[in-house]
Amino acid sequence: MVSPVGTSIQRSSIRPLLDLSDAAIHGNFEERDPTILLPNQSDDISHLSLDIGGSLIKLIYFSRHEDFLVNDKRNKSSPILGGRLHFIKFETHKINECLEFIRSKQLHIGDGDNAVIKVTGGGAYKFADLFKEKLGVSIEKEDEIDCLVTGANFLLQAIRHEAFTHREGHKEFVQIDHNELYPYLLVNIGSGVSMMKVDGDRKFQRVNGTNVGGGTYWGLGKLLTKCNSFDELLELSQKGDSRSVDMLVGDIYGGLDYSKIGLSAATIASSFGKVISEDKEIEDYRPEDISLSLLRMISYNIGQISYLTALQLGIKRIFFGGYFIRGHAYTMDTISFAIQFWSKGGAEAMFLRHEGFLGALGAFMSNNKHGLDHLMVHQLVERFPMGAPYTGGKIHGPALGNLSEKASFYTTHVHVISWMEKFVQKGTQITDPVPMASPRTTGLGGFEAPSSKGDILRSDESNLNVGVLHLVPSLEVFPLLANPKSYEPNTIDLADPNELEYWFTVLSEHLPDLVDKAVASEGGTDDARRRGDAFARAFSAHLARLMEEPAAYGKLGLANLLELREECLREFNFFDAYRTIKQRENEASLAVLPDLLLELDSMNEETRLLTLIEGVLAANIFDWGSSACVDLYHKGTIIEIYRMSRKKMQRPWRVDDFDAFRERMGFGAHKRALLFVDNSGADVILGMLPLARELLRRGTEVVLVANSLPALNDVTAVELPKIVAEAAKHCDILRGAAEAGGLLVDAMNNILEVSRQKLPSTPLMVVGNGCGSPCIDLRQVSSDLAAVAKDADLVILEGMGRALHTNYNARFKCDTLKLAMVKNQRLAEKLIKGNIYDCVCRYEPLR
Repeated sequence: MVSPVGTSIQRSSIRPLLDLSDAAIHGNFEERDPTILLPNQSDDISHLSLDIGGSLIKLIYFSRHEDFLVNDKRNKSSPILGGRLHFIKFETHKINECLEFIRSKQLHIGDGDNAVIKVTGGGAYKFADLFKEKLGVSIEKEDEIDCLVTGANFLLQAIRHEAFTHREGHKEFVQIDHNELYPYLLVNIGSGVSMMKVDGDRKFQRVNGTNVGGGTYWGLGKLLTKCNSFDELLELSQKGDSRSVDMLVGDIYGGLDYSKIGLSAATIASSFGKVISEDKEIEDYRPEDISLSLLRMISYNIGQISYLTALQLGIKRIFFGGYFIRGHAYTMDTISFAIQFWSKGGAEAMFLRHEGFLGALGAFMSNNKHGLDHLMVHQLVERFPMGAPYTGGKIHGPALGNLSEKASFYTTHVHVISWMEKFVQKGTQITDPVPMASPRTTGLGGFEAPSSKGDILRSDESNLNVGVLHLVPSLEVFPLLANPKSYEPNTIDLADPNELEYWFTVLSEHLPDLVDKAVASEGGTDDARRRGDAFARAFSAHLARLMEEPAAYGKLGLANLLELREECLREFNFFDAYRTIKQRENEASLAVLPDLLLELDSMNEETRLLTLIEGVLAANIFDWGSSACVDLYHKGTIIEIYRMSRKKMQRPWRVDDFDAFRERMGFGAHKRALLFVDNSGADVILGMLPLARELLRRGTEVVLVANSLPALNDVTAVELPKIVAEAAKHCDILRGAAEAGGLLVDAMNNILEVSRQKLPSTPLMVVGNGCGSPCIDLRQVSSDLAAVAKDADLVILEGMGRALHTNYNARFKCDTLKLAMVKNQRLAEKLIKGNIYDCVCRYEPLR
């Protein structure tokens, strides 16, 4: 096994053992790494924690049914504790709904009469008796500050795009070198403000604070505006104009700047200072203006004290969290402005995507049985389901009552029906997995955004913009990346609004065809049509949400969008939408493969290599993810399209490094080659498989790397051995290599005995890449792939998704060949300054 590359989060050495008795495969028995349920697993794994505040309950739970084993192809099993961390929130005054949620999912069942739940926050004391009465469990109270720091440390090390800055409504993610994380200043703004200097795991001290915090804002606001809630007060601030109550520098100096000391006329000289000189009663001032003035006064002072504290301690990084912030855009903007102003641009305020769950996460981590020992950054995958309690065809807990609230939970329905049924019944009412903001509103209460901003300023408190953290211990960093720290998989920058709008349009236009294929893959039944319709609305809702706020789910790249689409399909139980099409195209391609191999064998070595690369490029035209290619499918058979494509293979290609690649090739030029394959049918069978055969005959071991899960018409690692077995019936080279690689042990049992020549021992192997997307992020690949990569000295990336949309600019520790036909005009123009159907043969030798 290759040593993982990345940051290890050291945790308790006590790890719960897995009870493997009566273990059973769950789901498809043909999956390469099927989930294995452990029905007798001990319940002493800590899988629930809460942070109960005055207004919100934040709950984190670990999905026990996701504990699994990872099996490799040689049937060697090793227990791995995997699963999902779910982030849920409730309003504190609805604590009974929270308790019912815990009861329905049986999250509290652990040690019988001694069951204990880790809880932090004031509610740990207030509701201890209620938990005992309703659930029969005891509460173990955890220190609030200790939990906040522990949660922050975990997130900053475990989530790649956790920290961000927020300026004028724009969120920008910050990549932090984990070796340079400490020390940092954590500013927790609750009723008051506490500032902690964090020096390491469980190493911190409170260094400063102020009694002017969120409670001050709420208390004064309630007195001055008669608002009854914190959120109502924030809503008012969005419509306010504090110039009616605040004294500005311009008010003192006749509308002019005080340029000598660098103060503009718009700078606040005195919060509420203008009220002194006016003969007015409180009723004469707009509550909106008062609320905004209060918000600015408190935020600016907190920002100033925080910066001065960091300056005094020599700390560069300042992270803000707490109830006062809660993802509220204008609050973050105000604090950011204060830090920038007082530091003269030398420091920035940073915030955390999961900051609302710091305490709950810290409480979870406080249990020495949490099972997250030595967790690696690349072993966490964040996904954004619609928030339904529906898994494997069964309902886990009551159905959702309001699908527009992503993570909320209701128990008002007598008859529990599937969330899928309810989703379909809602019809066009369902527009978004989280509350949407109409133009010029915040998304929380429908209030107008300040005219000074011009952008939508929304509160994220209602949804907190967090997904489900999938813990996948079998994921590793691809060991052949030249520089994993600087690696960025995405080639297209979706931070550009024009790019974002274009690709959203492409995905939206492709959606009807995808739904048709998905429904057909399930036999076109009424149930399949209803699920297809629900999927289309759900994915459209995701796109609408991200179009409004591209950073809502973290840093957004094209690979993330495509992965989101595939995950959404799987959530609606469409696990292989192109299954039938792939089978048909595989059969057609396998039928003509013997003739192609005979033609290739008649050529000399140099001509054959060029013909093989031409064949890969020509066959890469078969891509059901491309609208241009879908049009071609409607005009001819795959063999006709392949022949047409081959005739267009005239050099020079748009990117043509073939001559350099040919000079490097020779017998034994490479010890092992990793071939990242793309589409089923002609692409893999008439393109990549013959190229693999050529490498084998030159003495190079070949590993075919395919998706672990289906995505569009991409071939999977489960399907490839069967394809190789069929191809091997007509080719001694493939047969011998497949046998040497262990691919034909089962597949060839029923083949009639035939006379065989002495076959080469150079092995042909298949491995899953650990993902289910048309693209690939090489920071998270399967442990199987990482293991076979250690001896590889040639990587071949094929297809638009893996070689162009992602990894076009990636550099490796070995020779690399990137092959693709460009099937999108915009991508061709931006990436290679070419046109649709241009070809890329990019060879990058190890230097």
